[in-house]
Amino acid sequence: MQRFGFLLIPGFSMLSLAAAVEPLRMANAQAEEELFQWDFLSWGNTSVNASNNMVTAPTIDVDQVKMLDVLLVVAGINVATYGDDVFFAWLRQASRQVDLLGSTSTGALLLAKAKLLRHKTCTIHWEYVDSFREQFPDVWMSGELYEFDGSLFTCSGGSAGLDMMLQIIADQHGYELALLVAEQYMHPHIRPPHQDQRMRLQSRLNINNPRLIKALDIMRQNLEAPLTCQELADASNMSARQMERLFKQYLHQSPGQYYLHLRLEKTQQLLRQSSLSVLQVATACGFSSTSYLARCYQKKYACSPRQERARNSNR
Repeated sequence: MQRFGFLLIPGFSMLSLAAAVEPLRMANAQAEEELFQWDFLSWGNTSVNASNNMVTAPTIDVDQVKMLDVLLVVAGINVATYGDDVFFAWLRQASRQVDLLGSTSTGALLLAKAKLLRHKTCTIHWEYVDSFREQFPDVWMSGELYEFDGSLFTCSGGSAGLDMMLQIIADQHGYELALLVAEQYMHPHIRPPHQDQRMRLQSRLNINNPRLIKALDIMRQNLEAPLTCQELADASNMSARQMERLFKQYLHQSPGQYYLHLRLEKTQQLLRQSSLSVLQVATACGFSSTSYLARCYQKKYACSPRQERARNSNR
């Protein structure tokens, strides 16, 4: 019997928690044996609100973590500013008291802040991939559905937790049991970790032109050092005039306007999800100065980068 503990961080994703807990319950039911037990913990030993305001009470205190075999950090929104030195010291101590340590959704950010992911491979929710890579260059962020690296495992969150837990069940108790659990949840197959977290660009933007899709991919890969219009056209195997026409036809804006949109979108993510300075954010997003960034940001979001960060820290 393996005992799991779920450390609930305020604002955690209820879907991420359910996707991790339910497969354990169903595995017990299908095996007609108590293969798994689970408990809920919170820092401070008080009830925790999920992002949907559902409340979960802890079943054991944090000082009982040594009773567990596995500790899984379950997080969600507003995690960028969570935790202090005492919390991260406790998390490091807890990692030494369990056999396996993991996270789901944005929980990997807390493990990284606790210096538990150095030179490890991990994943996180796709919205946080870019900001995570900027903050923790000594961690290999794969951006996949889930990752196992020795005694550490991480999950991007949401329904991906179901696939990760099915993989754990399969490894420990056989693939047949994992399939029985998957069938109970009408989950047609156990997704491998390398399947994309996000919908493909073609689906998200309803675009089927391969050259335009290639140009968009190249833009996303070159936000820190933006390419010129001609360089982008050359890399996409079309003329600058043809590229301009495709952007107008499908996206109703010029390549330069869309490129700026992508860079400002990344800027907003970094301001909300990281502790990087505004200057560092400007550099990471291809802006030559903080003043130029501020002008562009104000025009798009009706606030300055510093106001964005202050607003987010007060949430």
